[in-house]
Amino acid sequence: MASRDGDGWVSCRCGSRHWGLNGAAGLVLHRPGADGPEVLLQHRATWVHDGGTWAVPGGARDSHEDPVQAALREAHEEVGVAAGHVRVHAVVTGTDHGDWRYDYVLAGATPQAQVHHANDETAALDWLPVTAVPGVPLHHGLARDWARLSQLVLDAAAAERSG
Repeated sequence: MASRDGDGWVSCRCGSRHWGLNGAAGLVLHRPGADGPEVLLQHRATWVHDGGTWAVPGGARDSHEDPVQAALREAHEEVGVAAGHVRVHAVVTGTDHGDWRYDYVLAGATPQAQVHHANDETAALDWLPVTAVPGVPLHHGLARDWARLSQLVLDAAAAERSG
């Protein structure tokens, strides 16, 4: 159970290279906003894979982690959000090639949740209304999955308001 043993490239049978020897996971963190739910997006530094795009905080899973543990660890490392200020709703598989998988962890931020630039993988952070997300240059994986994820965020936010 070595820490950071998931870092590395996988040459996937799909013909692409993916980051994360054990797969990868990201945190789709939402909070209430003036125009409906907002989602935390990270503008990725230019030197990282798909740099210069906007994505959710996340990265490689270590061998001993499940998707929730990996997404929460990565979000803390990249944007400083404390796991105790996150309410996990669900794990949603984005990409699954059999030999490599990316999971999204859908979660709500508590009112105490704070975010900041926690490492050099982050060029900027922003809370965007769900409807505004398609208007920024998205990481190719998030762009592909956003229609489905946005509906899940809207549903989760509605359930939190009513429940």
